[in-house]
Amino acid sequence: MTSAFAFGDLSRQLQVAAEKMMAGGVKPALPFDPLAIAQATSEFAFGLAMKPAELMEVQIAAAKQWGDYWAGTMAGTIGEKPRDRRFNAPEWQDDAYYRAIRDAYLLASKQLRDVVSLGEGNASTTAMASFLLDQYLNAISPANFAATNPEVVKRTKETNGANLVQGFAHLIEDVASGKGIVQRRTDPTAFEKGKTIAATPGEVVYENDLFQLIQYTPATAKVAAEPLLYVPPLVNRYYMIDLVPRQSLVKWLVDEGRTVFVISWVNPSDKHKNKGVGDYVLEGIVEAIGQVRGRTGTSPDLFAFCLGGTLVAIALAWLAARKRADEVNSATLIGSLVDFADMRDWSAFVHEGHLAALEDYLEDQGFIDSLELQRLFAAMRANDLIWSSVVNHYLLDRPAPPSDLLYWFEDGARIPAKFLTGYNRDLLLNNKLKEPAGFAVGGVPIDLAEIKTPMLVIALKDDHVSAWEAVYRGARDVGADFILGGSGHNAGVINPPAANKHGFWTSDERPADAKAWLEGATRHEGSWWPTWTRWLTDHGSKKSVPARAIKDGIEPAPGRYVMMK
Repeated sequence: MTSAFAFGDLSRQLQVAAEKMMAGGVKPALPFDPLAIAQATSEFAFGLAMKPAELMEVQIAAAKQWGDYWAGTMAGTIGEKPRDRRFNAPEWQDDAYYRAIRDAYLLASKQLRDVVSLGEGNASTTAMASFLLDQYLNAISPANFAATNPEVVKRTKETNGANLVQGFAHLIEDVASGKGIVQRRTDPTAFEKGKTIAATPGEVVYENDLFQLIQYTPATAKVAAEPLLYVPPLVNRYYMIDLVPRQSLVKWLVDEGRTVFVISWVNPSDKHKNKGVGDYVLEGIVEAIGQVRGRTGTSPDLFAFCLGGTLVAIALAWLAARKRADEVNSATLIGSLVDFADMRDWSAFVHEGHLAALEDYLEDQGFIDSLELQRLFAAMRANDLIWSSVVNHYLLDRPAPPSDLLYWFEDGARIPAKFLTGYNRDLLLNNKLKEPAGFAVGGVPIDLAEIKTPMLVIALKDDHVSAWEAVYRGARDVGADFILGGSGHNAGVINPPAANKHGFWTSDERPADAKAWLEGATRHEGSWWPTWTRWLTDHGSKKSVPARAIKDGIEPAPGRYVMMK
């Protein structure tokens, strides 16, 4: 109960501070509402305080756990090594001192999470409490401090402390830059767009105010009749699917005899402020579909990632409502949500207070900046994307290793004000896609149940953005086929067959419960890419046509839009 009351006291202090900040009607220039955070934590803490019996049970269990911990520590008992990359150094397991520190931290973390799990409230309140606790626990990990990280201690001895001196210089440099530690996750000079990354040969063949359409140069004499059209999310550039050649999905598809087109979204400025979800669907996806059909004479197979997949689902419903469903042959949605009832940790930010503060913020700026979005995504994976940088660059003085995936992640794009406002309120907060005709594009009601286009939904098992169970439920709702890939939101997509990593699961059954589906599914080794292309073939004409040469390109791929700062 002490933890609950301490949490409540902190919450009251936060609320008082936030109210003072808001006094006089002056709103902070922040894309979130501090008062909403204070209110959520206060409500959560008071809710915990109203459960004295449950809290007492947790306290009693904690006392026993600490007794077992000390008994095991004094006896030198060595338990199983935890699956936590922060504690990969052998000393964390083999050295009694470091093992005791690690196990005490992990036990205390578990107990605090057990306390928070008792809380009640709406999804946003409970998610905010969990999010704040996770940020605290991630920050105080013994791996983040020089005196309690065996790798740092060892390196400090080897360099006579030079690593800490140079690391402090890195910290000063980063603080002065205004970007913080996010800039040190990877070497920004290791790749060059169009040469070493996003380098599959192709041409921009069409452009408008929202996107450029890239068509890739064929690598085979014959190609599948149905072309592929990729729709990326707005927050990231398209070339996650065209990283270095050995990891490029685009190159692999072209080498497999596919005609590939991709949408490369513009990096919006204040002149795009009033471009909303409907504009991106109609002026973006539907327009691109028409261009691909005009160039190939065939309806394309769409494939899309994350938010791009949500937009594709809306586009398919719009086409169905307009009796134009035959303009798309099939659609594959990867890591995409169409039902936003279960957003896990992201629910913390789907709150009226935060949305209102964001809308005020966007009104002045006209868009949300990519750096602000990256910071939010990094906070959701703080150990991998924040604290690992602290350890490597400020304590160990190790240069950031080159990573094509992290280079892409840091090369973010802005999102227009109207798009983000509509997406947040209509889809995230009110979940209008779940309702028949609850959402409209260009005056046309959107009903996902009307989609008859063959669909495949691919989820990623360790996805921290789109929980695979929520993606599965969306697949059932739209009657799609389903594949569960291994790994996370980004890495699970970039899974070339030659790497033979991650694995995936398939099943023809569609039980209501996602976990029941997984229990009955068959696990396969390697990449889901070949299984996906077989699905495309099974749902296509199975015909081959002469390779489609590009004779009217505007400029070479990757084009101007992907270069925009």
